[in-house]
Amino acid sequence: MARTLKPDTLGVRAGGIRSDFQEHSEALVLSTSFVYKSAAEAARKFANTGPDDNIYSRFTNPTVRMFQARLAALEGAEACVATSTGMAAITTMVFGLLKAGDHMVTARGVFGSVVPLLDQIAKKFGIETTWVDATDLDDWKRAIRPNTKLLYAESPSNPVLEIVDIAGLAAIARKAGAIFAMDNAVASPALQRPIALGADLVIHSATKYVEGQGRVLAGAIAGRADLVSGPLFGFVRTAGPAISPYNAWTCLKGMETLGVRMRGHCENALNVARWLEKQPGVERVLYPALESHPQHALAMRQQSAGGPMLSFIAKGGREGAWRVIDAVQLISNTANFGDVKTTICHPASTTHARLTPAEREAAGIAEGLIRLGVGLEHPDDIREDLSRGLAQGKQ
Repeated sequence: MARTLKPDTLGVRAGGIRSDFQEHSEALVLSTSFVYKSAAEAARKFANTGPDDNIYSRFTNPTVRMFQARLAALEGAEACVATSTGMAAITTMVFGLLKAGDHMVTARGVFGSVVPLLDQIAKKFGIETTWVDATDLDDWKRAIRPNTKLLYAESPSNPVLEIVDIAGLAAIARKAGAIFAMDNAVASPALQRPIALGADLVIHSATKYVEGQGRVLAGAIAGRADLVSGPLFGFVRTAGPAISPYNAWTCLKGMETLGVRMRGHCENALNVARWLEKQPGVERVLYPALESHPQHALAMRQQSAGGPMLSFIAKGGREGAWRVIDAVQLISNTANFGDVKTTICHPASTTHARLTPAEREAAGIAEGLIRLGVGLEHPDDIREDLSRGLAQGKQ
């Protein structure tokens, strides 16, 4: 039945499990372990854990299972495994799928913490990464080697909003015999479904729009059952990057309003983006729904709207960007995004500060770049708050 339902309905109804109490709201099962009717049942479950078995909440829990099922339904995925954070999901992907001697290709514009994960930690274990221009399919093709096992990208990327040709990249991965994973944290399944465009896996920082209120940390990987229920679940079970049942429950309830929230985020973001383009203190606005975005046409084919995040380059470099950020009174100066509250940050000195200046330049992260996670406040109030710092920087 789930395949015939619309996304808004799946966000409310998919994956629910009722106990004997017949609760209407999904149950939060706060238990570290579960009891067995006999020693034989315990032995069977430990020997061959099934999808409905509950053993130990590090890897099996009813509330977590509901979260996984709902996100899988929204993404059109065969299976889903939850993790403690978005970075834990990426780490699970890398170490659950790759071994020493394997090679992966990754877009330069991925989230900043992914760079040291791959270039420092994964490299120590013999996993090599080649970094490419996310928007150049020829660059991806040139990077393929006989030992290439994984292609990974974000679209839209954080924070420069690059758009990857998902179907084109899927074709490259298939030809190479490699797994193709897409990070969908910015768009969410409310706006984009990478699996329908050919991705094997979808990565989520559910901390962001899936949860939507900035309350808990969570991550997930959805996609092919042979990968998710096989090596990825096996990694989570053994290595332990587990999500807590409470965090899973919070994300489960967040998905109930995902569609309506994302529509509001996108409407506000487009309003603010069009206004920013007209401000004399702004050099450039990066937002996929703007006709000025270099991948605008591709974005509008892959996404149902422009998305909840935008970035813009303030005149005056870092000094100009900091001036805008320090002047806001309503918008939250925080490095997270995905809230109903609008957030602002300076990626070059926060989320991507661990990158070298050359790495930031290659990823398009200018010193004047400001990232704005547009919330659900009235857009007039968001614009007025931004205007305080922009007015000071007029040139």
